[in-house]
Amino acid sequence: MYVKEQIDSILSQLAVDDELLISDDASTDDTVQIIADIQDSRIRFLGSQHFGSPVLNFERVLREARGQYIFLADQDDVWAPNKVVRMLEELQSADLVVSDCTFIDGAGKVIGESYFKAYKSGEGVLKNFVKNTYLGNCIAFRQSVLFKSLPFPPSLYKASKFALYHDVWIGMVANIWFRVRFIPDKLSAYRRHSANASPTEMNAKSPNSFIKKIKSRYLLATGLVGRLLRFS
Repeated sequence: MYVKEQIDSILSQLAVDDELLISDDASTDDTVQIIADIQDSRIRFLGSQHFGSPVLNFERVLREARGQYIFLADQDDVWAPNKVVRMLEELQSADLVVSDCTFIDGAGKVIGESYFKAYKSGEGVLKNFVKNTYLGNCIAFRQSVLFKSLPFPPSLYKASKFALYHDVWIGMVANIWFRVRFIPDKLSAYRRHSANASPTEMNAKSPNSFIKKIKSRYLLATGLVGRLLRFS
């Protein structure tokens, strides 16, 4: 429903030799046709198949990423016109950069001024292990970060059932091995509605939320220990 607006906001600031990788998780609307109609050589559409998990779908795309710098994008967010320029500036002296963003509703109305303020975002392994503040559509990183992040560990697939996704995994890997920087610039609008996969679901209060959080952190820790052993 929002994919055309998002793609336009991305393509408008890409160079001629950049590419936009898109993978469709068996959508039932007109997403695939919208992508085909855009007719831009910078788009590389990887096709549509059923993954049933944002983690699996993002891993598929990331395995195909060939650029020195990689930006994550969800299906609903809109990029600010200066996003690529600002993030690339920061990536000259950092390996992973996280920007702030606003929240918008389905109609594009601003319903929250700052993700950083709402979730007290900031770098730190322990901080983000306890409460993730990495948001996928706000992240850009170097190819070196991707090398250590892939393949995603099997424990991450299990953790995704508890709303712990690829963004926290990549962020944690970067925090352990690389230079991470959070910048206050609001470089995207994050659309919140009932249909999108939310990395903040675990923050909702419910009788089972604490147990789910413990399970998800155990699975995350399992994956990180395995990756530490692999690169030790």
